[in-house]
Amino acid sequence: MAPPDPTALVRLLSGWLPRQRWFGGKDRPIGALSIAAATELLPGPDPSLHHLVVDVRQGAVASRYQLLLGVRADLPAHLRPGEIGPVAPAGPDCRGPAGPALHAYDAAYDPELTRPLLAHMAAGAEVGPLRFRRAPNRTIETGLSAVPMSAEQSNTSLVFGDAYICKLFRRLTPGVSPDLEVSFALSEAHCAHVPAVHGWIEMETGEAGGPVTLALLSEYLRTATDGWQLALTSVRDWFASPAHTGDGHRGGPHSGGPYSGTGGEAFTGADAGAAGGDFAAEAGRLGAATATVHHDLAKAFGVTRVPAADVRAMARGMRRQLDEVGGAVPELRPYVPAIGAAFEEVEAGAEDLLFQRVHGDYHLGQVLRTGTGWVLLDFEGEPARTPAERRAPSHPLRDVAGMLRSFEYAARFMLAGNGDLPPDAERDLEARARAWTARNRAAFRGGYAAAGGPDPAGHAALLRAFELDKAVYEIRYEARNRPSWLPVPLRSLADLVR
Repeated sequence: MAPPDPTALVRLLSGWLPRQRWFGGKDRPIGALSIAAATELLPGPDPSLHHLVVDVRQGAVASRYQLLLGVRADLPAHLRPGEIGPVAPAGPDCRGPAGPALHAYDAAYDPELTRPLLAHMAAGAEVGPLRFRRAPNRTIETGLSAVPMSAEQSNTSLVFGDAYICKLFRRLTPGVSPDLEVSFALSEAHCAHVPAVHGWIEMETGEAGGPVTLALLSEYLRTATDGWQLALTSVRDWFASPAHTGDGHRGGPHSGGPYSGTGGEAFTGADAGAAGGDFAAEAGRLGAATATVHHDLAKAFGVTRVPAADVRAMARGMRRQLDEVGGAVPELRPYVPAIGAAFEEVEAGAEDLLFQRVHGDYHLGQVLRTGTGWVLLDFEGEPARTPAERRAPSHPLRDVAGMLRSFEYAARFMLAGNGDLPPDAERDLEARARAWTARNRAAFRGGYAAAGGPDPAGHAALLRAFELDKAVYEIRYEARNRPSWLPVPLRSLADLVR
């Protein structure tokens, strides 16, 4: 089957790309789009598979995305959600269409067309500029079909049977992905808290920095449970549990259920451990696992003593981001003075610190609970950061701050959909959210310090600055990508700046 007519494909992609969850420029119109590279992975005749690298320009911002493009004469119903549109095959000179229209679609959703990815990695194949790699001393079982995960994320993850999960990096960055670099180093060091790396796909571009990472194949933890979902279950149990009255007794059957404050009763922060789904023990174990991974990262990549002057520069960088986001998101502006004061405190008291490689985008959605403990995933860093920022060493408490923010997210995410509650009920749930958050934050910090991580209590100003910096980043991200989520990080700022 001939490749699609590129002119028609560019036109279709210009409309299709902005509708994808993983497209990073939803807040800006596309000024120009071009196909930078096209590699035929499966010639067909029907279906055919093509690997595309697409360059997108939006004002001064240039981005590069990858797409597995499937082409079929007839598109089955189960593949229609990924349809891009009808295209004609290119003519002999690739300058015009030839033949009847075909269906172009996102082949990440096609089990038949994703199967060759495993075979190529197992064989160490090279197809055009694409390089398929197998990790040393690892085997890859071929012939497995893939099912895409439905979770909302900035990449696409394919699950091959019960054996592997393959992350396709949709938005490409120059050089080796930090996720591959860190995951491979920890896997080779036999770290118990990361999945084993089995292979990856990269692309030779001839540019500085070496091959670009396209995909990462890792061990699939079939029985694992997502940390975010575990935390939300705990919050739901706590919100739905009967109130504890001031004398320590539970409210009666008519005390209001999940909105128990409507009956005039009160409860204390200690009650957050009384619900059936208490998460605090898991939060403590997660803190310990985090400290262990930080220790292994320090061994694998080393530790750097950063002078006080660089710490002051870091604080000034936090302030710059605050000013930028405050200028773009009006809802943040009332908190700018207090947040800025926290950054100034770090700058004024700066001292030498020990920096190392860290996770960089650490939250409850990046961890899984298995039968043997917690596992950390996705070491690629924050999506809005530059490649250099993602790879740069930082203080381990930056990750601690990220997870503490995630506990805030879990509690207040449950409040975001309750905008029509009576005032008393809203106050009750807000108090419950604070109690749950405080309990689990304390448990995580305690587990982290007990396992040998830098004691959060001994670096209070630095940790608070990291938390506020993360909150500002979250507000910018939600305003650009998920405006309906913006109240979630904003709700917690009143507590953080007190």
